[in-house]
Amino acid sequence: MDNQIKRDADDQPEFAIHIGARLVSATPSRVEFEMPVTQALANRNGVLHGGAIMGLADNAGGTGTFLNLPEGKSTTTLESKTNFLRPIRLGDVARAVSLPLHLGRTTQIWQTTITRGDGKVAAIVTQTQMVIDWKASQSR
Repeated sequence: MDNQIKRDADDQPEFAIHIGARLVSATPSRVEFEMPVTQALANRNGVLHGGAIMGLADNAGGTGTFLNLPEGKSTTTLESKTNFLRPIRLGDVARAVSLPLHLGRTTQIWQTTITRGDGKVAAIVTQTQMVIDWKASQSR
């Protein structure tokens, strides 16, 4: 991984740190995270909350998009769809692998596969990222 890509990938938002998402590897064509399933991220059934799964996937796809942005551009999620297939129980580790389906000038589409420790697919998330001009002082 080149130094600039590594710096960009390692610069994760506070949200990712808060949910325990740990960057495993990142290139412009593949991003991988791991996240332990803790009580703080579980639902009342003792499995990883759907929102935590979606948050992990959104962060992974957003990281991939960020690594493919032209200078001076940023990104935001425009759309996200999740298929939940299997639960991930407390004490297990969720692994997210994001791959680009489309790397366009104004949008990028990333598919993230979330697996459990046993390697079985727990969820598949497809998200559309919009490429934007972003000025930090702007707010709407």
